[in-house]
Amino acid sequence: MSFPGVKMDKKLKILYCSPEVTPFSKTGGLADVSGSLPMALYEMGCDVRVITPKYSGIGNSHGKLKKISTSFCFRIGKRNEETGLNEGKLPDSNVHIYFVSNEKYFYRKGLYQEDGKDYEDNLERFSFFSMAVLQLLKGINWQPDIIHCNDWQTSLIPVYLNTLIKKDKSLADFYKNSRTIFTIHNLGYQGLFDKEKFPVTGLGLEVFDIKGLEYYGKINLLKGGIIFSDIITTVSPAYSREIQIKELGQGLDGVLRDKKDDLYGILNGVGYTEWDPSKDKHLAARYSIKSLSKKKDCKKDLQKLCNLKTEDLPLIGMVSRLDNQKGLDILIEIMDELMQLDIQLVILGTGKPEYADKLKRFAAKYSAKMSMNLFFDDALAHKIEAGADIFLIPSKYEPCGLSQLYSFRYGTVPVAHKTGGLADTITDYIPSNVENDTATG
Repeated sequence: MSFPGVKMDKKLKILYCSPEVTPFSKTGGLADVSGSLPMALYEMGCDVRVITPKYSGIGNSHGKLKKISTSFCFRIGKRNEETGLNEGKLPDSNVHIYFVSNEKYFYRKGLYQEDGKDYEDNLERFSFFSMAVLQLLKGINWQPDIIHCNDWQTSLIPVYLNTLIKKDKSLADFYKNSRTIFTIHNLGYQGLFDKEKFPVTGLGLEVFDIKGLEYYGKINLLKGGIIFSDIITTVSPAYSREIQIKELGQGLDGVLRDKKDDLYGILNGVGYTEWDPSKDKHLAARYSIKSLSKKKDCKKDLQKLCNLKTEDLPLIGMVSRLDNQKGLDILIEIMDELMQLDIQLVILGTGKPEYADKLKRFAAKYSAKMSMNLFFDDALAHKIEAGADIFLIPSKYEPCGLSQLYSFRYGTVPVAHKTGGLADTITDYIPSNVENDTATG
């Protein structure tokens, strides 16, 4: 993701807040964007810094981390909290990344859930993270012009800026010139919690109303981010329109329509530093548009890795979170019919146990033709993009999607539902587009 030739007139100071950042932590596409967009902003001339939780497993494997603060205390609600701050850099860049540490909240097996179940204290965990971000910035005396928040896990940052922070003169003065951007990567994940947990946010009850975080008797963090942020963005023009209608607004269409003048759909991009088949360190053979024949070597490598015969059959790849939004129920319904064709299928992903169990059974039933990989492996994701002939994206809705953009780069044909960002990026394979040589999937 880059913007050749684009430079900022003023060197904006941007804090990019994300609950996951590749290659340090990842559950989905948010991590990829968080690892590449800040680098693109840096190339444009911004002073951009990233901040994220320091989960277990984040150490010095991607560059040495420096301790800035071993112990920093602050108060949230009725409890005192303690955090540390580490600093590193995004790989192969000069972009600083800060890690907020707290063993109680972040040293766990998963990021947001474990064994398919959300952590019971997620509200407390990300209330802590949001307030820690604001306290730590003042602690290191770095004043951002823009605080860019992403998804429900960071949505309390703009809420705090407009409530608790304003009641603290020192913090209010520090942030008086800061503005917020809130990006919705997927409206289906809203951060819903029982109202009885509201005290852990430290917010006054006046914020728990229809013009705040209240949502049919529950706490809705995403709603708070939408209401209290200066600008809202989402990840494709089509998705920004879709989420304002009742059928696709996930219950927040009215809130989004109220903020329509501040809502923008900006298409996601790809970090081509990482996703470039001519330089990809994960591939058995590197190739470009001038050497596409080497893609066959990548296909053979993927077949061997997945214990499939190295036959010249169409190989379908899929890298996906295993849930209903991604169309897994549609795929499972037609799996027996699909596997009667002369094809091979490789799937990589984690998610809901009911989908994982069904796919495992299909993989056992069709072991000569199908490989099911129930884990996340970044190297294998790259190998699938390079080795597959066809990339399957059966999503029922898709805010943007990155897989189709990777597929374009790797010479793999995406087959997808026409929705959201998929509709914005894929040019349909119909006769007129074929004649014009514009069809892409």
